[in-house]
Amino acid sequence: MEIKIEKWAPDKPGSVVPSFLKRPAFDPVAETTAREALENIRLNGDIAVLKYVEDYDGVSLKLSDLRVTQAELAEARDTVDPQFRNAAREVYKRVMTFSRAGMKKDWKIFSPKGGELGEQFVPFDRVGVYIPGGQAPLVSSVFMTVTLAKVAGVQEIVVCTPSDSTGRVNPYILFALEMAGATEIYRVGGIQAIGMMAYGTKTVRKVQKIVGPGGAYVTAAKKLVYGDVALDLVAGPSEIAILADETAPAECVAADLLSQAEHGTGHEKALLVTNSTVLANKVCDQLLKQAATLGRKQAILKVLEKGTLVVVVNTIGDGMELCNQFAPEHLEIMVREPRNWLRKVRAAGAVFVGVWTPESAGDFVAGPSHVLPTGGTASMYSGLTVDDFRRRTSFMAFTRADLQETLPVIEAFGRVEGLDAHARAARMRFEV
Repeated sequence: MEIKIEKWAPDKPGSVVPSFLKRPAFDPVAETTAREALENIRLNGDIAVLKYVEDYDGVSLKLSDLRVTQAELAEARDTVDPQFRNAAREVYKRVMTFSRAGMKKDWKIFSPKGGELGEQFVPFDRVGVYIPGGQAPLVSSVFMTVTLAKVAGVQEIVVCTPSDSTGRVNPYILFALEMAGATEIYRVGGIQAIGMMAYGTKTVRKVQKIVGPGGAYVTAAKKLVYGDVALDLVAGPSEIAILADETAPAECVAADLLSQAEHGTGHEKALLVTNSTVLANKVCDQLLKQAATLGRKQAILKVLEKGTLVVVVNTIGDGMELCNQFAPEHLEIMVREPRNWLRKVRAAGAVFVGVWTPESAGDFVAGPSHVLPTGGTASMYSGLTVDDFRRRTSFMAFTRADLQETLPVIEAFGRVEGLDAHARAARMRFEV
């Protein structure tokens, strides 16, 4: 296998690099499958959910089996090893600290005549969280989602995650869910989980918002239920871009690219942009060398063949422009004075600054949520935050003097827009 190396310049983009940038955020095949399943769930509720749990999760369940029991949570607590318990507590603490620090505060200003204007933030009552459990049990995603909902003050946190063929949910996921604050846990994965939470069934009440990462089918299902529920963002197959110069260690650059290639869907993307041909060639060698030693070798080789690109640019400035066009989920900056380039980033889900900040630190422990926009949607969306679990409401409290001062403005707009009842509603207060 040979890793592709391409040259790129803003005025000479060629054809290979633009084609690599234009990866679809949604899979049309997955969307067709999701549409049919969601309609069945909307019409037939629990019966349809059980059908798809058997079809796609490979387990035959009764309605009474869907919800994880307290006994299972207790068993999970006993199963998890002490080292992971300590690691989980550390992640929980760091994510909670970051979330609390980032919460927007209620605020107000005074109007010109003594009234008040402002915004207040109120948590959702009931949210749904999807936790992947197929190719890899994403225990870290529990802390990167449920913890934020708990900090925001959400009272009902519903979690769906698939079980294995015996109906058993990964005990590490269950342990993390209990610690993070989940209030209901269901052994349901994929499209059927999204449909169940979005539409509600006799067994599970509908939620107000669904968050969390997932593969192509989960992402397609989330897109299709938008409007029935609120959503977070497009969080599909993982991707990484690295901007590096000759100071970057080739071994570390390759290791970081591979860290995202191993997720296993086959749709992952890995992009290296550098102004050093020497580094580009060394990284290509390291990618193949390191891939041969990793547990998920087959999944990685698929991404190296179809989803990996190394690009050589004339300057780091050109490289940053290319990274902004790519709008990656994860962007690492491994150049001289990397902090100087942080302000140049216009489109990325999260930025990892300097050689001592591997993307895996963000995936597991740093503090910000690792639920991030993919498929180029980082040009439109931001990563998940604690405020995604709260509703923002603006408020206005005019005094008599405020309304009197603005009455001519209200009447002028009412006249131009043909909305005389609007104007009358304001004028009436001075006539009664």
